[in-house]
Parts: sequence; C-alpha cells; structure tokens
Amino acid sequence: MYGEWAAAAERAIMTRHVRRVWALPGTALGRSGWPPTAEQRVFLHWNYWWQAHLLDCLIDAQQRDPTPAREALIDRFLSTIRLRNFGKWTNDYFDDMAWLGLAMQRTGRDVGAILAELRRAWTPEGGGGIWWRRGDRFKNAPSNGPAAILHARAGETERARELLSWLDSTLVDPETGLVWDGLRVDDGELVTAIYTYCQGVFLGACLELSEVDAAARTVRAVAAHCAPGGVLRGQGGGDGGLFAGILARYLALAAHRLPAPEAAVARTLVLDSARAAWDGAAGAPGGPLFSSEWSRPAPDADARDLSVQVGAWLLLEAAATL
Repeated sequence: MYGEWAAAAERAIMTRHVRRVWALPGTALGRSGWPPTAEQRVFLHWNYWWQAHLLDCLIDAQQRDPTPAREALIDRFLSTIRLRNFGKWTNDYFDDMAWLGLAMQRTGRDVGAILAELRRAWTPEGGGGIWWRRGDRFKNAPSNGPAAILHARAGETERARELLSWLDSTLVDPETGLVWDGLRVDDGELVTAIYTYCQGVFLGACLELSEVDAAARTVRAVAAHCAPGGVLRGQGGGDGGLFAGILARYLALAAHRLPAPEAAVARTLVLDSARAAWDGAAGAPGGPLFSSEWSRPAPDADARDLSVQVGAWLLLEAAATL
C-alpha cells in the first residue's frame, strides 16, 4: 500500500514538475512550482537543495522498484544539477551542499569536493561546528546535522562526532529534548525556534554514530511536541515544505535501528503521517496533490510548491520501507 502511494507521488511530480532545462536534450530538473511561473519555466530560480531531495526520492524509488529508465533519469538529473549550477557541485550554503552530497553518495559518486567545503566550514568559534553559509556568522542544526551524517557515511567519524557533540551540547533544549535552530556566534544568542527539520537531521546524525540514547530521546521529543494528533506537523511552503519529510526519513531509519519502545513510536509516526497525507491529497494532473499540512486536506496556498510535494514523497518513500 505505502509503496503504491509512493509510486503515485512519483508519477505526480514527474508529470507536473520534472522538465528539461533550457530545452536541452538529456537534461531534467524539477520546476519549483506548479502551475509554473515564467521564471520557473526557465529555471531562473531553481532551488538547489530542493533538487537534492528530489534526487534522493528518485534514489528511494529506484531501490523500491528498480527500472533502467529511472536509473538513466538519475544520471541525467545529476548532470543537470551541475549544468544549472554553472559547472560545479558547490554553492554558498553548507547545508545545501551537505544534502546534495548525501544524495550523490548514495549513487556512488565522488563527493570529495563537497566534503572539502564542509571541512573548511568548521571553526572553533562558538564552541565548534560549521557555518550555515559563507560570509555569515550563524551556526545551526540545518548545516551541522546533514554534514555530520555525510562525514559519518564517508568514514570521517571524528569530524562527524565533533559536529554531533556541538549540536548536543549547544542546541538541545534540556527541558524538552528538542533541537533548537542555531547560534549567532558574535553575541552568543541562541535561536530557539523549533523546526521539524532540525529534529530530523540531529536524529540522523545520532543514528549514523550509534548514539542510541540521544536518538531515542529525540524520537520521544518529536512524539510529544512535533506531531499533534500523531501526525508530523507541516511548516508551510517554500523551504519549510521539506522539513517534515526530512524528519520522516530519519524516523523511518530510527524504526529500523532503535530498540523498543522508541522504534515503535517512530514507525507509528511515519505510517500515521503517511496515511493522513494520502487521505488529505487532492486530485490533480498526473496524480495526488498533497497539502503542506498533512493533517488538513489539499489544496492549500502552498501546495503548488515543489518542496511541499517532494516532502510528501519523502514521507511516502519512508513509509514504504516500513
């Protein structure tokens, strides 16, 4: 059932969003909106990190139901990211680069250029950790979490542990166990906003480094504070459209890797959220159109964003693994 739902989400996104770039044969990326604006038609604003998660979903789908056509699409998609990024893999945002590195790594590609950028982003200021973006003075969970996962998967365990230790000592709320957003290094101000994204990347880093107690604590915190009615809460459109899907990905991994009772809690959060997202989807060309808030029916004002639709696809692929 969940695999069928994931396949339907894939067809919908392929139908409504994935197109050639600049009419060039052999290219493919996801348009940022549907129906697309004029700028979105020509990929003027193309949202590098959204594409990284779309690529991750394609890889999930290939693992679920391998086909030669999708394998070829993954190759085209990767080459098009580099083309649209003007011949390079990197950009100014270290979280963006970490996400693309994680997807590329799953395809067996060399991620050395991205790892080198992440290594250079670490400084001792603020107690350690990497910056959010070049030229900024902010260190946060969205950059350090996926970077820790990538370093761990690349065998750079010492650096991964440094990043996770910084996250755990700096950004975890001792009262709730939730992960705050980040630290403004110059004045020491903690940005204590709570995003599902931050819980997901911290959980993923804990799982990669076998920090079972911290991972279990995070699952309990998510269940208590981020899933009203048992459904992971949304955080609007734009970048926020991906946040809950990212959390769902790592909750599914937690369901496989943690002992009881947290494994069962993680599994239930993913499956109940998947059912809510599916039940609330609206009909649209190519397949379901998902809401940005899975507990509410589509369409909503943010449903046109690629991020919202890919976030739901992430959720459904995560559910299919359970």
